[in-house]
Amino acid sequence: MFNPFCAAFLLAVEAQRVIELRLVRLAWGGAEAQAEMVSMVGEKVVAAMEAANTLMTGGSHDQVIARYRELVADNTRRLTA
Repeated sequence: MFNPFCAAFLLAVEAQRVIELRLVRLAWGGAEAQAEMVSMVGEKVVAAMEAANTLMTGGSHDQVIARYRELVADNTRRLTA
């Protein structure tokens, strides 16, 4: 598909968009902001465990980056809906 550098670069750019969207949601405060904070922490823990499992079972860094890009895309869709 892409070379690993391109995929990692795209992940960084896409993640910045999610950070922007989350900061806006947090800035508005209220119940949505609190729910977003809880969701954000939980997602990071689960994603890190999934990445570690992928690598420990022989998966590649490319697979980890591809999965993180899927998760970031899911968050972008959710936060822009």
